[in-house]
Amino acid sequence: MIDLDEYRSWDAVAMAELVRSGAVTADELEEASRALLASTADLNAVGAVADPAVAAPAADDDAPFAGVPFAVKELLAVPGLPWTMGSRLMAHAEAGPPSPYLERLLEAGLRIVCATTSSEFGLLGSTETLLHGATHNPWGEGLSAGGSSGGSAALVAAGAVPMAHANDAGGSIRYPASMTGLFGFKPSAHRTEPVGPDLGGLISLVHEHAVTRTVRDSAALLAATERRGPGAVHAPVGRIDGPAERRLRFIVLERTIPGELPDPEVLAALRRTADLLEALGHQRVELPLDPVFDGAALSRAFFTAAARTMTDVSAMVTPMLGRPPGPDELEPFTLELIEWAATLGPDEASAGEAAFAAATRNYLGLFLHADVVLTPTVSRPPWPLGTLAPDLGREELIARTEQLIGYTPIHNITGSPAMSVPLEAVAGLPVGMHLAAAPGEEAALLHLAFELEEARPWVDRLPFRAEAR
Repeated sequence: MIDLDEYRSWDAVAMAELVRSGAVTADELEEASRALLASTADLNAVGAVADPAVAAPAADDDAPFAGVPFAVKELLAVPGLPWTMGSRLMAHAEAGPPSPYLERLLEAGLRIVCATTSSEFGLLGSTETLLHGATHNPWGEGLSAGGSSGGSAALVAAGAVPMAHANDAGGSIRYPASMTGLFGFKPSAHRTEPVGPDLGGLISLVHEHAVTRTVRDSAALLAATERRGPGAVHAPVGRIDGPAERRLRFIVLERTIPGELPDPEVLAALRRTADLLEALGHQRVELPLDPVFDGAALSRAFFTAAARTMTDVSAMVTPMLGRPPGPDELEPFTLELIEWAATLGPDEASAGEAAFAAATRNYLGLFLHADVVLTPTVSRPPWPLGTLAPDLGREELIARTEQLIGYTPIHNITGSPAMSVPLEAVAGLPVGMHLAAAPGEEAALLHLAFELEEARPWVDRLPFRAEAR
């Protein structure tokens, strides 16, 4: 078998190159990955291990990631794997035919070795469920790996896979990346997922991509999975391979969308990152006034969308169960959302749409002045497990979510590409810095990410690399 430390020193692009050259085989990579999945079982990041028959796609040997081990978050249906959605309600659900996005992952040559844990239906910002239990952060005992893509982030940070699928309705790619020291990129709306009828609720805010250790893995995966041809909303990004000469204008926003400042240490890290951008030749733009958002209206609209989605799920399964799902199937927070949805008036949906529209106009107006917007990804370093546990009560969980995760949801509402870059640390724990651009401007962000990775490398700071030193 491949030496496991050597395996963990390779990113996905390097692994694919090794397979193409004949230096290693896809089977050897898969064997190493499965050994590391077993040795990191204490993280509780694996929802289900894939049968090798599931893992081996019918892919061309010249596919960009031919033979590379890959993990898929349990919110994405994969034939042959349980489609649990992180919920006891779905514990025995079987996936249907592959989605177009999954087909593109398989066509890229990726070998799926497992499904990773998620919060129930992706609702909460920590991966702690009654189905699987709590997923742990490899950076420290008792720390959350974030959510809802906490399982994917934990496995990549631990070195079991070089990158893993994640999706994002309000930051679920980006803040798990921040909390585990990874690069987390969220594409523009409809860059990787199709345009379809407005399904309403939370589903309309979901964007698909991955958490990775290196920028080049994220860029190459985006090139392999972005929609092209008829039905594509944006011009193709294509393969981005490094920094660009273009210098960017950037705005720094210190406050969250609800208007709160982050922890002082995170604020200091943000200011160091702004200084780094200026040192690299990028131009800071000062606005006469900081934008003002109606944080309360946006939060209500976001959680109303979540409540509508869960109400639809409840209505769908009620005939199958012969009753509405209850505490044996759904977590307390999910049930409270459904109960709350029943109390909302007929104008709630239109009020939410108006709040989203106003915030979109306000936020996208920033790009009239600058190319990118810089904020922290989260307002504090990785938090303890239990901080966003699903039994804390709806009002408390929403209040804590607003406090901790107040920077990222606006980009799902506006459809903007955004990324968490692991540039900083507080008390030895990773803290991501967040950069966003106007819809369709992924190339500007990826070129900048390559530049930041060169200026302040982070891979050697990951937990598994620290163990080897």
